[in-house]
Amino acid sequence: MRLFARLFTELDETTSTLAKVEALKRYLQQAEPADAAWALYFLAGGKPRRTVSTGLIRQWAAQGAGLDDWLFEASYQAVGDLAETIAHVLPHAPPTEPDALGLADWMHQRLLPMRQWPAEEQARQLMTWLRPMDWASRFLLIKLVGGGFRVGVSKLLVTRALAEHAGLPATVVAQRMMGYTDARRPPTAEALQALCAPLACGPEGQPLPEALGTQPNPFFLAQPWPNDSDLGPASDWMAEWKFDGIRAQIVRRDGQTAVWSRGEELLTERFPDLVARTTGWPDGTVVDGELVVRATTAPSPTALTLTDPHGQPWQVAPFSVLQTRITRQQLPARLLQTQPADFIAYDLLQWQGQDLRPHPQHLRHHRLREEAAPALGLTVSPPVLPAAREPTWPKLAEARLQARTLGVEGLMLKHRDGAYGQGRTRSGGPWYKWKLDPLTVDAVLIYAQAGHGRRASLYTDYTFAVWSRPPEGPAAVQAVQEAIARREPPQPGGLQLVTFAKAYSGLSDDEIKALDTIIRRDTVDKFGPVRSVRPTQVFEIGFEGLQASGRHKSGVAVRFPRILRWRHDKPLHEADTLDNLQTLARQNGLHSLDKTQ
Repeated sequence: MRLFARLFTELDETTSTLAKVEALKRYLQQAEPADAAWALYFLAGGKPRRTVSTGLIRQWAAQGAGLDDWLFEASYQAVGDLAETIAHVLPHAPPTEPDALGLADWMHQRLLPMRQWPAEEQARQLMTWLRPMDWASRFLLIKLVGGGFRVGVSKLLVTRALAEHAGLPATVVAQRMMGYTDARRPPTAEALQALCAPLACGPEGQPLPEALGTQPNPFFLAQPWPNDSDLGPASDWMAEWKFDGIRAQIVRRDGQTAVWSRGEELLTERFPDLVARTTGWPDGTVVDGELVVRATTAPSPTALTLTDPHGQPWQVAPFSVLQTRITRQQLPARLLQTQPADFIAYDLLQWQGQDLRPHPQHLRHHRLREEAAPALGLTVSPPVLPAAREPTWPKLAEARLQARTLGVEGLMLKHRDGAYGQGRTRSGGPWYKWKLDPLTVDAVLIYAQAGHGRRASLYTDYTFAVWSRPPEGPAAVQAVQEAIARREPPQPGGLQLVTFAKAYSGLSDDEIKALDTIIRRDTVDKFGPVRSVRPTQVFEIGFEGLQASGRHKSGVAVRFPRILRWRHDKPLHEADTLDNLQTLARQNGLHSLDKTQ
């Protein structure tokens, strides 16, 4: 455990990629295989399941430190991170005996069984473990127990370090690591050994293909659209619609099917209706595409209509429907009927055992459309432009502007001669996502909360609101400001600000510091870590879509909100209204505000 805590600290204290790789390699050389297997699991993105709620951890830590709740809370707000706060405030006790348990023993003998213990035993044991620990080990333990483990390394960096440690090509290690963070398969020394095993070679010394089971291939990820780059003629690129679903691979090998998300989450059990359609697929088939739900009623009269291999037209339901289905614990037959899953295929990675990833994009797509999709019963993404129209950048730009009305997010551009790469890279022929410009509204800041970690001393998390109806000039706004300052609740039917979004990205460091000063000056009330702020500041908020929500007073929530700019030029009475949000939904075919959808 101490060795992993030391690695965690080394990784957290540097921004150098080379230094992080070297730290990982040193750890892999020193750690026991079972411990290293768990370390790689966490560092590659495996999520530690929360053992104890953070509320209970805070309560026990305050009691263990002999602090009143208000003092512990004040310390937490000053530090900004619960694990760091506890590591500081708990008194240290000398260890009665050296703690020789490695990370794997900690997981199997303590943390995993801890979920089944009564709360009293959890509290007693946690405090017993924490008191003799050094600061770094305390910090790490709280992160693991509370399910909040995060560290600044990418999976690509972990793969690189492991490949250098094992003396293997990074591409081989990347393929072997696919699915390694699946929570249903705890990491073991044997799993690590399989990751590092030498390549099997034939009689002539050539590497033999490895048995992959139902592992997916490493996903090829798209780059953001390069506005100012010369990409050559548009005819060198294949344009596809960017659907609003879940990027996934369907893998059929050894008579079994697996559905994997881009985040390497195994989704097979969540989509039995989709898996049932693959039982006749030939072994050695891997298809890349978008996991969606079919709309049983048209989400919009203008939405893009697809055609399945049987000639039947269908449309994609809003993402909120897919999200609802994913979060359901039970999948009754009625749900499978009213929210049927489907898959829009746009790349063929393996077909009848042949690896097609090195082949050019246009050849892979041709085999998918003409050969594989009809045999597999799959829908292929329709062309952005009719076949008769020679693609040009102006024509593609014109098509992109129709995307929101069609119910898609924009375009995907893929180089015709590009191979299927690995990760977010431009090598081998890049992919670009040319998304629509965001929808925007001008909103008013009314709540703020301090950040975490390095931004714990600054207010960086913001809640924004729009007017319930248009204000009748500055005087009406001033009346609302004065009522808020007096802490008076809004009058029924009266003018008020209704929340619709939270955002924390988009401002520069200097803007964050300036806004922090205003928040502290204009604070009206405090609710734990949240400050109610006298409304004085207007911001332009960008987002991708809208949907009905009971979480916000407005009854509306937006997808992927972020701050586009601070509107110093905009008076409060000119900020947008709830009607503006509804109008945006109607104008852009965003009918997910309908709660019955």
